[in-house]
Amino acid sequence: MAIKFENITLYTGTGKKFTNSAIIVQDDKIIASGDEALQQEAAETIDGSGKTVLPGFFDMHVHLGMDGIADPFSQVETDTQATSAYRHQVNAIKQLQSGVTSVRNLGSKWHIDLSYRDAVNSGLLSGPTVYGSGQPIVMTGGHGYPLATEADGVDEIRKVARQTLKQGADVLKLMATGGVMTPGVDPGSPQLSEKEMQAAIEEATHAGKTTASHAQGTIGIQNAVRAGITTIEHGIFLDDKTIELMIKHGTVLVPTLAAPYYIVQNANTGGIPPHAIKKAVACFTAHKESFNKAVKAGVKIASGTDAGTPFNLHGDFAKELELMHEGGMTILDIITAATYDAAAVLNVQDTVGSLEKGKAADFILLNEDPENTIQAFRNIDSVYKGGKLVHDQRNRKFVHSY
Repeated sequence: MAIKFENITLYTGTGKKFTNSAIIVQDDKIIASGDEALQQEAAETIDGSGKTVLPGFFDMHVHLGMDGIADPFSQVETDTQATSAYRHQVNAIKQLQSGVTSVRNLGSKWHIDLSYRDAVNSGLLSGPTVYGSGQPIVMTGGHGYPLATEADGVDEIRKVARQTLKQGADVLKLMATGGVMTPGVDPGSPQLSEKEMQAAIEEATHAGKTTASHAQGTIGIQNAVRAGITTIEHGIFLDDKTIELMIKHGTVLVPTLAAPYYIVQNANTGGIPPHAIKKAVACFTAHKESFNKAVKAGVKIASGTDAGTPFNLHGDFAKELELMHEGGMTILDIITAATYDAAAVLNVQDTVGSLEKGKAADFILLNEDPENTIQAFRNIDSVYKGGKLVHDQRNRKFVHSY
């Protein structure tokens, strides 16, 4: 049955905005939007006066196996496989309730994100669409090793890449530098080499998959970009040369501004490992400055939170959008980065990521227009995935759809 939402403000996700507009969905697809939808009738019409409709958000960097506790690696190291699987489901539902209908999970021990993805896709569980990396690939003792696969040298990296793809990974995650959360490593120091990453990226490309690199320090970012990485995660120390290199190669930045923000904001609450606080504080200002420079230069941006890191909770996607706005992005560009451009990173932009005829009916209704107030991203009326109502904020109800 076709359902028409009319009298709405409509953001398509492709940089366009319409007022007093409409959208028509049938089953799991959009059959008309904008002027075309205004001219068509539907079996059911819903008056959306005062509502704003956006494509469902993509959070391009999450860890569903971590809750955002003060020391999430301790959680990873003590969870059983079953507990971790339950945790994935609980956190994924929080994402869905915040308007995130698709997540790119960049690191789960035992490749549990891939099993969770399959459970959602088969209808066994309700949740957002999941694109998973399984266990990240790191050098021995590299950043994130508690939930990763360690390997050294081109041949070992190539074999692990093939093994991870065999497990069904949608994306390979590689650690190009040290990071904040792992003790004994420096965020600015290179880890996997350009040649090592190139071997993994080559395997991913052969399999039709994409890649992502945790990359905070300048040299490591440059190594990853030259190796052909799809996205740079974090990008804390970006200089002009690195930004030019990213633009030349078409590399996308997933900034995860919320990750250091929440560590710094909660530094005195106790529980966050001291090494993480020290490194986050040292990186905080540089991260904001790097993001602002990247935006001004025209680097392609896709939204991602790094949800699961300390105090960076699943379901708080709006904070990342607010920080992106503070960093110089317009509301229209933020919406595109969180929808169509994110889908394009995953090569699924032809089927999802914008409110256009023939695409998946993943969309959200807000009670306000984000161009009037940034707080609108938090004021969710309802969430639809595959044309079905999955969250009704008015009644504070999560709707399971099997």
